[in-house]
Amino acid sequence: MLNEDELRDAVLLVFANKQDLPNAMNAAEITDKLGLHSLRQRHWYIQSTCATSGEGLYEGLDWLSNNIANKA
Repeated sequence: MLNEDELRDAVLLVFANKQDLPNAMNAAEITDKLGLHSLRQRHWYIQSTCATSGEGLYEGLDWLSNNIANKA
């Protein structure tokens, strides 16, 4: 989907949720599973989060906001 021409300028934010659980994948594992290193011409970011506590949510949205603003 990310290789579609219409999305060529889109940024990608991945929320790595449930980081409070012992078996949660870390950012490197998620990067590998999603093949994000192959997206060389695209800005992407993985933000560790815990939705129940809100940890990491604002940081991820800040990253997204800053990257969208820089594209405008």
